[in-house]
Amino acid sequence: MNTPKPTILVIFGAGGDLTHRKLIPALFNLSLDGRLPEHFSVIGLDHKPFDESSFRSHLQNGVNEFSRRGKVSEETWDKFSQNVSFTSLDFTTPQSYYDLANTMRSQSQAWDVEADQIFYLAVAPTLIELIVTALNEAKLLSNPEKSRVVVEKPFGRDLASACQLNRTLTRVMNESQIFRIDHYLGKETVQNILAIRFANSLFEPIWNRRYIDNVQITVAERVGIEHRRHYYDSAGALRDMMENHLFQLLGLIAMEAPVSFDQDEIRNKKVDVLNAIRLIDKDHVGDFAIRGQYGPENSGASMISGYRAEPNVNSDSNTETYAALKLHIDNWRWQDVPFYLRTGKRLADRIAEISLQFRPVPHRAFPDSATKVWAPNHLQIRVQKNEGISLHFQAKKPGTAFTLQPAAMKFSYGESFTQETPEAYETLLIDVMNNDATSFVRADLETVAWSVVSPILEVWQNEEPNDFPNYTAGSWGPKAADAMVERDGRAWLLDAESTKEGDDA
Repeated sequence: MNTPKPTILVIFGAGGDLTHRKLIPALFNLSLDGRLPEHFSVIGLDHKPFDESSFRSHLQNGVNEFSRRGKVSEETWDKFSQNVSFTSLDFTTPQSYYDLANTMRSQSQAWDVEADQIFYLAVAPTLIELIVTALNEAKLLSNPEKSRVVVEKPFGRDLASACQLNRTLTRVMNESQIFRIDHYLGKETVQNILAIRFANSLFEPIWNRRYIDNVQITVAERVGIEHRRHYYDSAGALRDMMENHLFQLLGLIAMEAPVSFDQDEIRNKKVDVLNAIRLIDKDHVGDFAIRGQYGPENSGASMISGYRAEPNVNSDSNTETYAALKLHIDNWRWQDVPFYLRTGKRLADRIAEISLQFRPVPHRAFPDSATKVWAPNHLQIRVQKNEGISLHFQAKKPGTAFTLQPAAMKFSYGESFTQETPEAYETLLIDVMNNDATSFVRADLETVAWSVVSPILEVWQNEEPNDFPNYTAGSWGPKAADAMVERDGRAWLLDAESTKEGDDA
């Protein structure tokens, strides 16, 4: 609960959707919670023609719509917005950065303290090199203890471009100043994975190949591509979700026990996991990687268009909106344990969860009549929605006959804790202000993640799919993904209980 030092947060691309939907609502909530320092200011920069009044009004609308606290009172907003300013800026003009440096210097002098400087790049990847180079020339990155840069994904679009981006960033600043943000690492349940594993003697002894049969990670969305059409059609599900969000979850689930909570110790362990992933041979990509694209769905009450009918999407687009992988981690803890990962758009529900299925009992002593309804023991970690943890096991059904039935012990965040759960960006923005990079992506982890998906991307790029669209909007994806798991004598663990009606956000 450390209060950050005096901070000036500069947002490049402040007129965009990320600032409107995520950053300012998060900062506003942190202000209400008393988490921001006494001396704090936001400088919004964009080429869009806002004046300060219209910019603040635009941000207020975003807070009213997207803050977890709902609509804000005018008095509360006015107090917060006094710390927010806007400058229309041409990012390509070097003098603009010297003017910015003077503005920030004047702010620190008014506070009579040298403020920390955070530069948040909420911009297209093509602008990153230009901006960080200009910041460096204006001497705004010269103090590694005071200056930090936050970079949003995508961190490149393949291994070569990711390496080039990292070279660009480290040429003008230290790795310790670079905060590559993946908002999944700020989610409460994701951060709780470390607590589940390493703060309890119950789980860690059985968190290995001796007891676990397979691990499944599902990140499913009901929505389509929405406002991200131009980006998504050149990216696809493997780049957009699998290489970052799902691999981050994989790292936390599979990592070895850290010797301390030091930020580099945690990140070292995650890098070790990804380094141990068995690379998929290009000749066998079809056995370990499945892609899909949603087609139209007509439920009678409403019609959902297929991906190729979405506005601004090519009618013959081969961009995948679904990706599933089967991975192996070649180390002592996980040898021969398959990890099944899947993600997609327009699926049956909005869910992010991790399931660890345990090995079957070595001998069933019960008669067949007692075990007609049999399900494997598994631990379910729900990241969204209805965040919580469930342990599924067999129990005797009440009655005179001895009949077994699956049961569950459930922990729910909403029922166990009274305080509101902060949004992911609230947690991560405070971490940046406190110079804590534990929940941010280091360059080496990003590089090895791209190394894992590169063979798949190359094959998919060179071999056009001949069955797109191959799943109906509102389903759980292509049948080939089910077949990939079923060939191993297993099945996806999500069932009817996991797909109850919920929100679509």
